[in-house]
Amino acid sequence: MTSNETGATYAAAGVDIEAGDRAVELMKQWVRKSSRPEVVGGIGGFAGLFDASAFKRYERPLLATATDGVGTKVAIAQAMDKHDTIGHDLVAMVVDDLVVCGAEPLFMTDYICVGKVVPERVAAIVKGIAEGCTLAGCALVGGETAEHPGLLGPDEYDVAGAGTGVVEADALLGADRVRAGDVVIAMAASGLHSNGYSLVRHVLLNQAGWSLDRRVEEFGRTLGEELLEPTKIYSLDCLALTRATEIHAFSHVTGGGLAANLARVIPDGLHARLDRGTWSPLPVFSTVAKVGAMQTLEIEKTLNMGVGMVAVVPPESVDTVLAVLEDRGVESWLLGDVVDRGAEHDGGAALYNAYESF
Repeated sequence: MTSNETGATYAAAGVDIEAGDRAVELMKQWVRKSSRPEVVGGIGGFAGLFDASAFKRYERPLLATATDGVGTKVAIAQAMDKHDTIGHDLVAMVVDDLVVCGAEPLFMTDYICVGKVVPERVAAIVKGIAEGCTLAGCALVGGETAEHPGLLGPDEYDVAGAGTGVVEADALLGADRVRAGDVVIAMAASGLHSNGYSLVRHVLLNQAGWSLDRRVEEFGRTLGEELLEPTKIYSLDCLALTRATEIHAFSHVTGGGLAANLARVIPDGLHARLDRGTWSPLPVFSTVAKVGAMQTLEIEKTLNMGVGMVAVVPPESVDTVLAVLEDRGVESWLLGDVVDRGAEHDGGAALYNAYESF
């Protein structure tokens, strides 16, 4: 090859290393704000480091891990060119799975896959992740930004994250603790959260032809603003409950809906009865159901219907749970109870009309 000839370059293939470096510099300020004392070093290394010496105070520490994404909600963020809240959603989907077993979220890592690195956009995504970690009490210790030209369009991206938490073995929550006579307490969702967006987009955007800038009176804002409402992060609220009183189980209401997710923490032989008459779902749920002419069971098995987290507690803990959540600004209410169904039956949960519940 002569001196005036040039070969193929990574940049010519669509990968801009310099843009990636600029994105890292822009995100550093946000990552620092999410730190915890146990974090060792900063971003830029090959692995995030977390000082585990604090585990010495545990008798038998159990590490909990969870991973998730935010599904097609990213399509709404991309269409609206608003990228600083989708990271909040990502954190919520991970840490609220961790806390279900009673684990304190300690740290997260993220993975951002883009068609083209736009440093400001990547930094906005990481800003949301870092702010979500701060709300969850955990640290963002590292991540990866990958540029995939040809696989994704220049304005397309996806996000995923993984988190680690710790719980004392004797404090592990779950189905083993649940008993007949327990009370089911609901914690309000902030909106759709991060599940069911393929359905919502199909009904409202594709079938009905609504635009994201359409103002919907029932929402008091535009459709896009409603759909981008960040997922509520419950981890610190749930941990506060475990410190205040006896808790038997939590259930994070995500894909599959309220009944199916609660059934995961109801042991064989017991059944959770949930009263539809105890709350009114937010307008976004009735709007999707009405516009899509959906059957009740279909929408209830897809969307959270306004309940984002559930606590299963003994009767003597009810007053304390409701008081703690009220003090923390979390809307909550009595949703149902746990009853004996017979040893031959698998555990489950079901929604009933008000007159059928109790």
